[in-house]
Amino acid sequence: MERENMVKSVSRALDIITLISLKKSGLGVTEIANQIDINKSSVYRILSTLVQYGYIEQDSETGKYKLGYKFLEISSKLLESIDLRAEARPFLQELENETNEVIHLVVYDQGEVVYIEKLEGNETLRMHSKVGKRAPMHCTSVGKAILAHLPSSVVFDILERKGMPVHTDKTITDKDEFMKELGQVRQNGYALDLEENEYGITCVAVPIFDHLGKVIAAVSISGPTMRMTSDRLDALKSIMVRTGQGISSRLGHVSRIS
Repeated sequence: MERENMVKSVSRALDIITLISLKKSGLGVTEIANQIDINKSSVYRILSTLVQYGYIEQDSETGKYKLGYKFLEISSKLLESIDLRAEARPFLQELENETNEVIHLVVYDQGEVVYIEKLEGNETLRMHSKVGKRAPMHCTSVGKAILAHLPSSVVFDILERKGMPVHTDKTITDKDEFMKELGQVRQNGYALDLEENEYGITCVAVPIFDHLGKVIAAVSISGPTMRMTSDRLDALKSIMVRTGQGISSRLGHVSRIS
């Protein structure tokens, strides 16, 4: 019976925390009691314990209760411990199962992208990519997906340092044209590589954001151009955007709807 009461108290405490988190201005004891059907004395005891441990704090002027800074401390530790590859893996596997194409996960590093995960898919496709390998940003869908969300000054610096070497006759080498392309990527939410890095290979990629809203990585689907038709790309775009948002959410990113 004692254990059951303890579990019930924990459940009530969590309900109270959830309720308070939904109200920016805070809630009073009576408001909480009325909304979750617990008597005021019980609510007060739970709140007093939560205040003692820093999870809830009471506004000295209004007397209402708000979330405490303890949650910020805990959430920061959680965010620091997040492993990008581990969090992304289920999403990448779902993509592979759904498309049977090659899936890449890359991170941004010193003006280049670095492949940190590659799922081969069930279809045969020969590509130069492999885990640990670096690739240019101006001619890859993953690179463009990341560049589109970096400050223009950073983009220009990368293009100046790395140049825009030709990989195929479809590689964009004009800076003005490339910046327009990045604007389109930002607007669409995805980036394309239409044989700009390797002949016969078409890719679509989306950015991944961390809890601060900073772009840190990208995920892509790659397939032979003959299979990656306009209709297929149209079908994949929404899947990719959803995947990017899902991984970003796991990293603590909250989408802001304007």
